[in-house]
Amino acid sequence: MRSSVTAYRPLHEGWTLAGADLSDIPATVPGCVHTDLLAAGAIADPYLDENELETAWIGRTTWVYTTSFDFAAETSRTDLVCAGLDTVATVTLNGVELGRTANMHRGYRFDARDALVDGRNTLQVTFDSAYGYAQGWRDRLGDRPNAYPEPFNFIRKTACNFGWDWGPTLVTAGIWQPIGLHGWTGGRLAEVRPQVTVHDGTGRVEVRVRLERETAEPLTVSASVGGRRSRATLADGEALLILTVDEPQLWWPRGYGEQHLHDLDVRLHAADGTLLDEWSRRIGFRSVRLDTTPDADGTPFTVIVNETPIFVRGVNWIPDDVFADRVTRDRLAERFQQAADANVNYLRVWGGGRYESEDFYDLADELGFLVGQDFLFACAAYPEEEPFASEVAAEAHENVVRLSSHPSLVMWTGNNENIWGHEDWDWKPALGDRTWGAGYYFDMLPAIVASLDPTRPYWPGSPWSGDAGRHPNDPAHGTMHIWDVWNTDDYTKYRSYRPRFVAEFGFQAPPAYATLRRALSDDPLAPDSPGMAHHQKAIGGDAKLTRGLDNHLPAPRDFDDWHYLTQLNQARAVAYGIEHFRSLRPLCMGTIMWQLNDCWPVTSWAAVDGDGRRKPLWYALRRAYADRLLTLQPRDGVPAAVLVNDSGTPWSATVTVTRRTLLGNILAAVTVGATVPPGDAVTLALPTDVTQPGDPAAELVLAEAGDTRSWWFFAADKDVSWPSAKFDASAAERGDVTRVTVTAHSILRDLTLYPDRVHPDATASEVSVTLLPGESFTFDVTGATGLDPVALTARPVLRCVNDVG
Repeated sequence: MRSSVTAYRPLHEGWTLAGADLSDIPATVPGCVHTDLLAAGAIADPYLDENELETAWIGRTTWVYTTSFDFAAETSRTDLVCAGLDTVATVTLNGVELGRTANMHRGYRFDARDALVDGRNTLQVTFDSAYGYAQGWRDRLGDRPNAYPEPFNFIRKTACNFGWDWGPTLVTAGIWQPIGLHGWTGGRLAEVRPQVTVHDGTGRVEVRVRLERETAEPLTVSASVGGRRSRATLADGEALLILTVDEPQLWWPRGYGEQHLHDLDVRLHAADGTLLDEWSRRIGFRSVRLDTTPDADGTPFTVIVNETPIFVRGVNWIPDDVFADRVTRDRLAERFQQAADANVNYLRVWGGGRYESEDFYDLADELGFLVGQDFLFACAAYPEEEPFASEVAAEAHENVVRLSSHPSLVMWTGNNENIWGHEDWDWKPALGDRTWGAGYYFDMLPAIVASLDPTRPYWPGSPWSGDAGRHPNDPAHGTMHIWDVWNTDDYTKYRSYRPRFVAEFGFQAPPAYATLRRALSDDPLAPDSPGMAHHQKAIGGDAKLTRGLDNHLPAPRDFDDWHYLTQLNQARAVAYGIEHFRSLRPLCMGTIMWQLNDCWPVTSWAAVDGDGRRKPLWYALRRAYADRLLTLQPRDGVPAAVLVNDSGTPWSATVTVTRRTLLGNILAAVTVGATVPPGDAVTLALPTDVTQPGDPAAELVLAEAGDTRSWWFFAADKDVSWPSAKFDASAAERGDVTRVTVTAHSILRDLTLYPDRVHPDATASEVSVTLLPGESFTFDVTGATGLDPVALTARPVLRCVNDVG
């Protein structure tokens, strides 16, 4: 076989940046203006203190990227391939305009033959202001309702660049994806789209190929997978190759089986056997569908993979950094491992962010995460006029084709909250007869998915009840979001809902202390100190945090109390919701909490903060999302023991339930048990002497099954007669691990260790451990050594509820 005549040459070196009164700034490609200016010392870090406000001008400025390179023609065709330009760009090569772009979410390919010269060439990409473009179209088409006073719905760009209730307003520009020259002769693989199905033990791969060609001579395309091969000779530009594999090893979601992946290779040859182009991906054999068959309780929403119903233990995913070039594969791998360690099996890529990267989806394939990808519309009415309709169609086509080979991708969703917003957020009077996006969600996007990716379900929005005649956020039908909890109501309201699937819900807390100290120079730190206030982006957020504390916990005396209690309240609130929803299985078949990650240091709903540190919420997720869950839940007004089994084997559980005083004395006890089949839940009623307190402020219920515990307190912490916290604590270093052992002499409610207060790299194995008198617990601290044992064993590093007040 003769060598390939296709060649790709990255153009990532030698770039400079100019704009405003700046010139000759070294530029990193892929990258963005903000990170280049930061590296050059031209701006202060916008993530620190209130520096964000000093960079607003960047998004309103024209920026010019320039590089030069040598070129000698070796192929008959050379294209300039721009995988991603952010966003309103004019591309010029040697003074010849190759094209203009206005969509961050798609790539562009320009024929560069006529503009290239042998020898030295100059390439220039000019980025006009995203604000200017968006505001111009808003003026032409008429304003549309929007959750924030920014024009993000009038430009095809990452919406949260314009600020969100957890994100900064940092409107980026730049060559954010690879750029380079692609030389080819004769023909190239313009598009390869595999459709993978499994039926009755047979795997089927339909490989649809579209060519771009320069010659009329027949070309041969071949595909191979699992030892099977198919080939076809083409006189035109399209081919369908079908491969079947008997009894293929299946790809399973994490926790249900192995993630078997198979190499799919596609090659294009000239008539003389010369290899012209090739394409390779790893695919997985698996089936996926949604069960939305109406039942006596409404309309379920159950994800079924390989004909196995999956309870979705999910998290919402936002861009992990405002500046996309900083989100490396290693950083994604760290975040994915944190999700896996928290027993998460599903990632929902939220519609105000980005279509996620190949690294993201490769890691999801390897680790067995299910992924739901939103199309990129969020919290606003979007115009359907040109040029937006064509741009949306182009970006949807490109990204559906790009991602369709990944077995982890199991669902496309039309938008985030826009159908709900149209119904409930007073949009209709403001809109009048103007378009708002319905044509995308109900017509264009489902048609594109049906045509290009029919192996996956499409759902018009999140939330969506499945029928235009029903309220889009109806708990009994399809998916719902719960935001009255947090916005207006206490988290105990979660138990008033009996949803079929909860795609968003959450509660706020500040980031880790070490993250705050790195990001803020406030001295002292206070909930309303300047930096803390600036890094709280939710309207009324601090008042909502205070309301949450007032409903449950003792009043904080200082910032250390406030920090501990708000983080504790967040963890409790989300776990409270998840355990309730899981206890309803199979009525409810999924929860996707808001949110796993942050993009910068901020008070937010995240379980992992902007510096990658795990908040107490992360540990609560790990417990609430465990394969086997023991939880005490109210049934007919009294606590019952609920056993939930998401593992693949039966769970024979013996549960000991005791009603005790705060001193640990047993007032009543019962032992109950059940064998819970895989994918099921069993509720065990408890006798009255266990469930009825003599003194609600001085008694509790404890359920135990092996090493698993579940607590029930009859009164809120603020109303409990807590004894003073009494304990012994010691710290001993053993190699790379420091072991902090606490022995309780009184009850210790939600004992938590914050080793990052001693060293920013230190992390604890567990948080929020409740101990009865006489019990001991050991925290393993990793990430740093040489830690001060006195600091590790005293306030504010070692905390519990009953050391407040």
